[in-house]
Amino acid sequence: MASSRKLHADELDIDEALVRRMVAECFPQWAGLPVEPVVPAGTSNAMYRLGAELVVRIPRIPGVVEEIAKEDVWLRRLAPRLPVPVPVPLAVGGPVDGCPWPWSVLRWLDGTTPVPGRIAEPGALAGDLADFVTAVRRIDPTGAPAAYRSESLADRDTGTRKAIAAVPDLVDAAAATAAWEHALAAPAPVGPPVWLHGDLQPGNLLVSPGGRLAAVIDFGCAGLGEPAVDLIPAWYVLPAAARAAFREAAAPDDAAWDRARGWALSVALMEVSYYRDSDPRMTAIARHVIAEVLADHA
Repeated sequence: MASSRKLHADELDIDEALVRRMVAECFPQWAGLPVEPVVPAGTSNAMYRLGAELVVRIPRIPGVVEEIAKEDVWLRRLAPRLPVPVPVPLAVGGPVDGCPWPWSVLRWLDGTTPVPGRIAEPGALAGDLADFVTAVRRIDPTGAPAAYRSESLADRDTGTRKAIAAVPDLVDAAAATAAWEHALAAPAPVGPPVWLHGDLQPGNLLVSPGGRLAAVIDFGCAGLGEPAVDLIPAWYVLPAAARAAFREAAAPDDAAWDRARGWALSVALMEVSYYRDSDPRMTAIARHVIAEVLADHA
């Protein structure tokens, strides 16, 4: 049985039988370990627990295949410089029958994904997120690739307005347009691009039972871009009451904060437009973000 319903038209058919065959063919030393899908499922990569200590990561769509090689190179360099664990690849498997592209095996990291609106220790988590964002930003950018979100907000204008128009039943179009135009009017970033995680959404964060940041996963979007991109957890993860603490600790200027609000809005709008009929969980998170951004802007 497949791990989940398909989210993309060009998605690979992946199930537990395929994962067992992939592991047995490429890494026979792990062939006897139990395999089970990780829930909730990722939107770009399928994740399968392999025994107690490992996880298999398989691209679901062709557009993210190159992320496997990028993570294999760069996570090894980034990990020692970050304040929380990240999933450094242990091995990369080659194509097998049923999976025509590379895939990876990583160390399993414990924790649960935070649920927006139900954060146990929002103030502490705000500080942890700011520490992580600051640490990533300070890493030497020499030789680093461009981030997945390395464009400017202006470059996203057409796509963002198209997303607003596509979901008039789910989003207050006038309010969303006003908030988006406010972000577009913010001064452009000053200075060279910096390292970003690029996708600090709830599904890419793990928290401890006490509510602290335990790990950050999925560096497929990582690379160089403008610092405001990594401020989106202010709206994607944190409640309004903890937002000021995150802002103070991350220390963006007013223009960067306005751009960050625009990044959160644009990403969420595109997610609502794309996933509304295929992924209720992603759609619910994105609608929550849009509501938070519009309330904040108002």
